[in-house]
Amino acid sequence: MASTDTRSVLPARMEAEFSSLMQELSACGHQAPALIERARLPRWCRRPLFFFLGYIAKADGRVTEADIGHAESLIKAMKLSRRQRRRAIGWFQQGKSADRLPFIRGLALRLSRRLWPAPALKTAICLCHASQLHGRPAKPRRYRCEDAIDQIGLPVGVTEEIFDSYASKVWARQSKNLARPTSYQQACEILGVTRRDSLEIIKRAYRKKVSECHPDKLAQQQISASEQTLAKERLLHYQQAWELIKRHHSPR
Repeated sequence: MASTDTRSVLPARMEAEFSSLMQELSACGHQAPALIERARLPRWCRRPLFFFLGYIAKADGRVTEADIGHAESLIKAMKLSRRQRRRAIGWFQQGKSADRLPFIRGLALRLSRRLWPAPALKTAICLCHASQLHGRPAKPRRYRCEDAIDQIGLPVGVTEEIFDSYASKVWARQSKNLARPTSYQQACEILGVTRRDSLEIIKRAYRKKVSECHPDKLAQQQISASEQTLAKERLLHYQQAWELIKRHHSPR
């Protein structure tokens, strides 16, 4: 595993820019769209950004409303016109359909990163945010995020440090706010599905969520006591959502 200390792998100029952006991200409440609204992103970054977002969104086999909402939030933050929005959605769809990343897609960011590191680093933050929309990212999302960030020429250490920041500021806070769902919509959001999905699809999503934090699986991993506690809380949260959904579908 690469070191989380990016100072050992980033050139001095890039490391200074990265530190500044991470401070800005924290000031924005770890909301990447708010960062982009304040810090801006050049127009030529839009195509690789939305392509990579679509690629990450399809990591689990299906795109959730949270993935679409994140892309829409970035579109709004960039103040795109209707025509520009359609193009961004088209790039997102292309990313969804991709089984692997074409090298050329991140080439502009890769070539510019040393002289002008900000665009590549801002893009990396947006991609990491996308991969953790449902909390700590599972392996498929994390791997796709790392692949995309590698395409734009940044080391894995950047990904690690961004996730560490979310772990200490966002995921820890989320663990304290796992309230019991009170509506069908809330239950669907917890399981990463939509109201329109069939009960069978929702059931598969529930089983996958449970498998990620089940005690039997965690026993095989080396995780901290705090992470074990969070996993148990999330397991209960998923079970509560599933029970509500089952009641909704049961005969009246």
